[in-house]
Amino acid sequence: MALISYREAVAQALREALDEDPRVFLIGEDIGPYGGAFAVTKGFWDEYGPRRIKDSPLSESVIVGAGVGSAMAGLRPIVELMTINFSLLAMDQIVNHAAKIRYMSGDQFSVPMMIRTVTGAGASVGATHSQCLEGWYASVPGLQVVVPSTPEDVLGLFRSCRDLQDPVMFVEHIMLYSAIGEVPDSPFKIPLGQAAVRREGADVTIVSYSRMVQIALDAATLLTQEGIEAEVIDLRTLRPLDIETVVESVKKTHRALIVEETHKFGGFAGEVATQVQQEAFDYLDGPVGRVAGEEVPVPYSRALEPLVIPDGRKVAEAVRRLMGR
Repeated sequence: MALISYREAVAQALREALDEDPRVFLIGEDIGPYGGAFAVTKGFWDEYGPRRIKDSPLSESVIVGAGVGSAMAGLRPIVELMTINFSLLAMDQIVNHAAKIRYMSGDQFSVPMMIRTVTGAGASVGATHSQCLEGWYASVPGLQVVVPSTPEDVLGLFRSCRDLQDPVMFVEHIMLYSAIGEVPDSPFKIPLGQAAVRREGADVTIVSYSRMVQIALDAATLLTQEGIEAEVIDLRTLRPLDIETVVESVKKTHRALIVEETHKFGGFAGEVATQVQQEAFDYLDGPVGRVAGEEVPVPYSRALEPLVIPDGRKVAEAVRRLMGR
């Protein structure tokens, strides 16, 4: 088992794709000589050259549009959007074209394209750079939405994404790049739509994804001191969604809490809560709970920003309420 960072796992996954498939190329802002906004592609320009590493203009619609067209023509583009906030400038290309071309062409064309992008708050970069929009894209048929929380998941899920004929939103959290984790030395893949049980427990099921998985684990540690054993489920992908693993856990614990970083109103947690209610209603001892970010734009201030993002204390308090404590 190698011990590597989340950032190193992404870089390794990209190198594997470039080395193993001549159809693969990268395209994005500052991914060339600069080495990427988050240093993921550092050294790639010298190693692979401008034919494989396309340092693009600052135009998200052009970047994604080029990816869509080249994928339809037989290539395997990996598009980098500096943050998911900037994907709003390419919504037409992502939602109306990449996601729909295979269906609307009767399977004559496909778009085997990966869109790597960065989500989340915590870096004090302001409201327009700190949003979590992955749940929006999970509502679009034709898109796969992947939200890895560990270096192992980055590599395993990325390798599986390369086998798909459909476009993938591969969403990396800005605050996870320095996270360290063990990764098997032998080649492995993690199927999409397969959640992971990060911690076993018998009293409550906490469901989350991306950075909030660590927050859920922090809460579980706090709750253990009070005699409450929480089971923590990491969804790993939002579309496809593995609701079966969640339901099996709820059947055991009889309580469920969904945790996500984005705003509660219209959040993806509402979809998870609804499916839990539908599939495990007879097993629940109370309503499904939700913890989310505060209903305000994320503050730029380093003093205020942490107040709007869920933390272990907030999640633990929500569990206590669920259990009537």
